[in-house]
Amino acid sequence: MTECIRISPSLMTMDLDQFKEQITFLNNHVDSFHIDIMDGHFVPNLSLSPWFIEQTRKLTNKEMSAHLMVSNPTFWVQQLINIKCEVICMPAELMNGIAFRLIDQIHSAGLKAGIVLNPETPVSDILPYIHMLDKITVMTVDPGFAGQRFLEYMLEKISELKKLREDHDYHYLIEMDGSTNKEHWKVIYDAKPDIYIIGRSGLFSLTDNIHSSWQQMVSEFEEATGEKFI
Repeated sequence: MTECIRISPSLMTMDLDQFKEQITFLNNHVDSFHIDIMDGHFVPNLSLSPWFIEQTRKLTNKEMSAHLMVSNPTFWVQQLINIKCEVICMPAELMNGIAFRLIDQIHSAGLKAGIVLNPETPVSDILPYIHMLDKITVMTVDPGFAGQRFLEYMLEKISELKKLREDHDYHYLIEMDGSTNKEHWKVIYDAKPDIYIIGRSGLFSLTDNIHSSWQQMVSEFEEATGEKFI
C-alpha cells in the first residue's frame, strides 16, 4: 500500500525565468517548499535568501522550510524569524553551545525548528536536543552543490531516526535531501522518509515546462517503485 508522498521542491534548482508559473503550479501539488540559504562560507556557493522567501509567499500559501548552510546560524535564524519562515533547519555541525537557545528562540516565535545532518555527521551528535526538534534532514549528498554523488548508505540514518522516534515518542519529521530522481527512487522509497526534497534532476530539468515535468516525475516514481503516487 502506497503511503502519502510528501514532496518539497528545492527552489534553488527551479527555472527562475518560469518562477511564477512553476510556483503557481506546484502550490496545488506539494506540501511545502525547500529553500537553500548559503552564505559562501559554510559552503562555497551563494544561494537564496529571506527576501526570496518573501517573494515566493506572494504566490503560495504552502509551508516554507529553510535549509541553512551558513557559518553564523544565529544571525540567519533571526532573519527567518522576522519573516515568519515556518520551518528553520540549522546545520548540526555548528550547534555546539547554541542549540538549545536557538531552538527555544524559534519555538517562542511559533515556528518549527529543524536540524540538517551532513553525510559525515552522525545522529549521535544531535541526541542532547533531538527531543526538541520538529524536523531532521538527512543529506545523501555533500551540501552546497547540485548534482553531487548519491551516498546511498546515508539512508541508514533514516532507519536510525525512525527507531529513536518510535522508542522515545519523539515528534520530528524525517526529510531526505539529495539526488531524488529516477535512478534512486526505489532505494529512497524503501527507506521511507516522511518528506522527499526534489530538485533539478528529479523534477525541474525533466522537460521544458513544470506541468509535463511533474507528470514525468510521477511516472518515474511509479515505474521505479511499483507503487501509485498519491
